[in-house]
Amino acid sequence: MSDSAGGGESSGVSGSWQDGNGEGDAPHQAPAMPEGDILGGTSEEGVPSSAKRPRVSEEEPCPEPGAGADATHGERPAQTGPPQEDPAAQGQPVHSEEMPLSAGVEEEGHQDGSDGYEAPREEGETKPQDHDGSAESPGEEQRLGLDFSQNPQMLTGSWTEHSNLPENYLKGCKWAPDGTCILTNSADNVLRVYNIPPEIYSYNWDSLPEMSPVLRMAEGDTVYDYCWYPKMSSLDADTCFLASSSRDNPVHLWDAFYGEVRASYRPYNHLDELTAAHSLCFSPDGTQLYCGFDKTVRVFYTERPGRDCEERPTIVKKQGQSGIISCFGFSPCQSVYACGSYSRCAGLYSCQDGTLLALLPTRHHGGLTHLLFSPDGHYLYTGGRKDPEILCWDLREPDKVVFSLKRNVATNQRIYFDLDPSGRYLLSGDTDGMVSVWDTQTAPPDGDEELLQPQLSFQAHWDCTNGISVHPFMPLLATSSGQRQFPSPGESEGDSASEGEGAEMWPKKTRQDNALSLWWAGPLGSQEQGGEEVET
Repeated sequence: MSDSAGGGESSGVSGSWQDGNGEGDAPHQAPAMPEGDILGGTSEEGVPSSAKRPRVSEEEPCPEPGAGADATHGERPAQTGPPQEDPAAQGQPVHSEEMPLSAGVEEEGHQDGSDGYEAPREEGETKPQDHDGSAESPGEEQRLGLDFSQNPQMLTGSWTEHSNLPENYLKGCKWAPDGTCILTNSADNVLRVYNIPPEIYSYNWDSLPEMSPVLRMAEGDTVYDYCWYPKMSSLDADTCFLASSSRDNPVHLWDAFYGEVRASYRPYNHLDELTAAHSLCFSPDGTQLYCGFDKTVRVFYTERPGRDCEERPTIVKKQGQSGIISCFGFSPCQSVYACGSYSRCAGLYSCQDGTLLALLPTRHHGGLTHLLFSPDGHYLYTGGRKDPEILCWDLREPDKVVFSLKRNVATNQRIYFDLDPSGRYLLSGDTDGMVSVWDTQTAPPDGDEELLQPQLSFQAHWDCTNGISVHPFMPLLATSSGQRQFPSPGESEGDSASEGEGAEMWPKKTRQDNALSLWWAGPLGSQEQGGEEVET
């Protein structure tokens, strides 16, 4: 894959981002949403307003506990089902016409309110009021809520892209902050960017092709972690970048339009040797890049590549958080960040100087691999490897576990989980390929490590579902699957004579499933309404 994914690939791929149909034409904008669509209408140029304007949720004030969590849901979603056609036969690539690159040039007036979507904002009577008063962030009235009364419906995905190499399993997926594309990582050490198929905007789901990446970025070795720039907006090419860390390599800043390395951040250890970061996370304002190491956090300024950084040891005078810092999370309400480590504990630190504020008790069975703050900043969710539970901590009482969520994590693989924007639903995959959805509002506020039962569980993949990501404002889920497969003892390709008897002696081998899948988790009524309008 290195021949087709490295620097040589970037020039060819960049053309697909700029040229749209690959014939030298200007890139097409995303197709218009149907009239009356609940996501916010259509501008004069036909680009969905939700895809055109940058998200500013990072700047929104934190809602009160439970705000927006009791939003009414619509009708029931469609049943789970396989893709309409054989994905291998739909090898039609998804071009990048829906990536509004031209919008950054042709639609600059939209940002200053001169035309397009900003026009009705001058009429105070017609503009819906957002909960936080922000005129640019999509309000609750504009968002189509998640509905988990039935299983989500599978729309499309990417399968053939990961079948060229053996055991090319995925390692997570992450929506871009503006919701226009998906970033994935896989065992071939290639970061891929997928655009949303334009048919999803018009609810024309019968003709959805298999997704193909519009961008590939090859790292030199095993990718440890990767993350989007939090202020990323496809309207501004300067903000379209991401960071990744790989073994024996510096931290790379990748251009998400052309697939080229914009900058490198080189961390050195006490022996002046280049060392790789095990985890990455941008600060909420995007000015700093936090990198996790063994008993140390190094903070780089995004605008200052090189080796200059601030070192923040997590152990001072033999007191503090030990182990490799494996994951980060930032509080949406306070100047506080959380670090998880392979020593099975999490710590809370001050963003100003890295002072340890609190060290959570060691309650996990394995090293932490992922953590998330709730949108109100009151709770912290932590999950680990070879650990059967996700724990919810009340940060107002840091030693208290409010409730736990049971999931099956039988390997050392990082299994992601995610919260919806309201903080009500928590979703996670597991080693068996299941996806579970928990309604956190059903947990008693004064609970004492009570086991919360999932509201919904469904089989998303035949193999391990290691990644799940909720779209920032649409009822879309992205899941990724796959894991390293180990043959059973005595298994060989030519040994099939005793298959009937020997199969009972060893556990059933997991069916290999290395795929990225896209799911609709919204009310079915919007699909039917959109389909009728498209047909007329």
